[in-house]
Amino acid sequence: MTPHIEAKKEEIANIVLMPGDPMRAKFIAETYLNDYTLVNQVRGIYAYTGLYKGKRITIMASGMGMPSMGIYSYELYKFYDVDTIIRIGSAGSYTKELNLFDLLLVEKAYSESSYARVQNGCIDEFLFSSKSLNNSIKETAREIGKKLYLGTVHSSDVFYKEKNEYERLQKEYGCLAVEMESFALFHNANILGKKATCLLTISDSFITKEETTSKERETSFTSMVELALETSLKL
Repeated sequence: MTPHIEAKKEEIANIVLMPGDPMRAKFIAETYLNDYTLVNQVRGIYAYTGLYKGKRITIMASGMGMPSMGIYSYELYKFYDVDTIIRIGSAGSYTKELNLFDLLLVEKAYSESSYARVQNGCIDEFLFSSKSLNNSIKETAREIGKKLYLGTVHSSDVFYKEKNEYERLQKEYGCLAVEMESFALFHNANILGKKATCLLTISDSFITKEETTSKERETSFTSMVELALETSLKL
């Protein structure tokens, strides 16, 4: 056990799917897993381990932001011998090509965050997801008929920015959307020799100003969840 996870080591699978929202983790477990058990509820961060089509998987919330994702993903990799984490989350679109409920697979994350620098001195502004893991997701998407966009995401430390610079970020860095966790996840995977990627559903658009409700974000991102679960069967 760690200060933040009460599960015993054997209660966490080596593949973890990580939504940000604890209630989304609960919904996924109840909807898709068989013989699942609640293995963590410290600080309300639910983790469930069960079977998906016979494959043992853990669904665990990450909370919001890089500090939270940084803590949980590091502990899962370092102390629970987790090999693979797939973040399944929401994102805001920076481009007219990405609309509500579209799926975006992150190839790299750009961030102005100091997370990696403070953690171990890494000064990279771009961090990459696992190519082999992404290849498995792309192959699965083709097999089950899920349309998938690929590209760079802006991983931000700030949700409420006084000056929104999404047009500059899209133009200068090629960021297709914004979220708040993948940069920390990729950094931890890189330094610990593990696998990580980020699969996102577009929940709102900076272009059209459309947005989903909190209930829709909790229960309606089924396409993303099913793609992550089906990919897990290959891992």
